[in-house]
Amino acid sequence: MTAITGHRGAPCLRPENSLSGFREAVALGCDAVEFDVHLTDAGELLVIHDATLERTTEGAGEVRTLRPVERAATRLTHSHEVIPTLDDVLELLADSAVKLHVEIKLDAQGVAYPGLAGRVAERLTAQGLAGRAHLTSFDLGVLRDCRDHSPEIPLLVSADANTIGTYGGVESFFADVADLADIIALRHDFFAQVFDEVTRLWPAERLCAWTVNNPALIQSWLNRGIGHLTTDRPDLALDLRSPVAA
Repeated sequence: MTAITGHRGAPCLRPENSLSGFREAVALGCDAVEFDVHLTDAGELLVIHDATLERTTEGAGEVRTLRPVERAATRLTHSHEVIPTLDDVLELLADSAVKLHVEIKLDAQGVAYPGLAGRVAERLTAQGLAGRAHLTSFDLGVLRDCRDHSPEIPLLVSADANTIGTYGGVESFFADVADLADIIALRHDFFAQVFDEVTRLWPAERLCAWTVNNPALIQSWLNRGIGHLTTDRPDLALDLRSPVAA
């Protein structure tokens, strides 16, 4: 049965990467939630997708420059909630059974934050959640840092057509990540084009399509029987999965 992952919580129902969104994903019955972590210069681990504040908050500038007092006052767009810390999110999810796909982000210049992979792994371990987590990134250097620091936490490698193009094609890319990846997640439109090739190279139960939001597309991916589907509409995906599973 295809596992349903709430992308940044449940962003079509609640603010993206918000505590209310993660509560919603758990209440809906998601198998996993996906979220993103940045590191500030003050040392806070923040759950937010972009390296800048403008799209998803009422603030402006780079995430990394936020001081704790500023972060605690920076509201998410159209919300009374503020940017959560990683510990806020882990504490909320600790009592659930949901799995965690934790993406290690790059800064606004596309550079890895020094030590971020290790610090995220340490917080997962401290909260007793390492056994329910995958660390994820598009950046293989970041994922190698994750493996070197915490080899016990499995890795999810994300890619799209541009990423795989830099490796010269699907076969070369899969060969390069074979020693890293537990799950390989591909952008759904590209994945559909190379589905037969990909499923010859990697077990279907360890493949993920992202981010699938259209009901007809969700249904088509459920019918393919892949292991994981990441969506902004976990409510739709879970409803559609029920008859497929039956």
